Amino acid sequence: MNYPNFFNPKKSLKLFGLKENFDFISGLYFKKNLPKVLMLSGAKGSGKSTLINHFLYSIFDVKNYNKDKLIVSENSNFYKQFQNNISANMVYIKGDDFKSVKIEDIRNLKTQISQSTISNNDRFIILDDVEIFNQNSLNAMLKIIEEPSKKNYFFLINNKSKPLLDTIKSRALEIKIILNEKMRLEIIDELIKLFKLELILDPKTSGLSPGNFIKFNYLCKEYDLSLSNNFIENLSLLLNLYKKNKDILFINLAFFIVDYYCKHLMDNNVLKNNQIYDVKSYIFDNLNNYLLFNINQNSIINKINEKLNHG
Repeated sequence: MNYPNFFNPKKSLKLFGLKENFDFISGLYFKKNLPKVLMLSGAKGSGKSTLINHFLYSIFDVKNYNKDKLIVSENSNFYKQFQNNISANMVYIKGDDFKSVKIEDIRNLKTQISQSTISNNDRFIILDDVEIFNQNSLNAMLKIIEEPSKKNYFFLINNKSKPLLDTIKSRALEIKIILNEKMRLEIIDELIKLFKLELILDPKTSGLSPGNFIKFNYLCKEYDLSLSNNFIENLSLLLNLYKKNKDILFINLAFFIVDYYCKHLMDNNVLKNNQIYDVKSYIFDNLNNYLLFNINQNSIINKINEKLNHG
């Protein structure tokens, strides 16, 4: 699908709210204390990818990067190369890219990063969504990050959507990216102004990370989806959209809507806490089974509807 530019962290010209983290990583690097394997952990959409991208802009195109305002110029050659994955000193791999990876692909990566870079500059290997890499890929990657060469640095972006292998964690210095409520709302407000967003979701009550907020808000507007709509109708619409587009974003939005729906049940004392937990677990399990086993979506919707009506 063709989404607006603000869906892609690589196209974020400005970094919001993470200056302290930016200064810390930059300080480590310029003092030659940056660890060979650094892992940024935190909620999806909290700015981890954008933070790393801006750190790289500040290194490879000092002339076009404003460190005080954390802004990169659109005229930056490195910025343009980065968008097209043609920077010789950068290797960028998303977890989705590793769903069907072969050992040969890992060997090719190892060969690639063993070669000298242009002007003998440092090379940065970014592994995004590292927690969803398959286990064979992680084991193969482990052998590479255990013996990094002098010029190679690894950034692991962990969105904590599932547990990460302890062997990977033990090889990295972890920085936790946690947005307090004030910062979360301030960043969302900046993004709303920057992209002139029409609000469908409430920034405060949604509890969403800034990245997820702007994405989910866009989808709700685009597909006329409201949290006040019938829950089953919303869920059915999102499963249909996922089936058509094969985009996990629709499933992520579905999980958010389940959370929101269950919170509504709790706030209005519709069910007891243990009943709400049971309903939520049941829906989540069925959504996960839908993804894993390609179960008929009407069957899933009927099962969930039956659970809601009869417990």
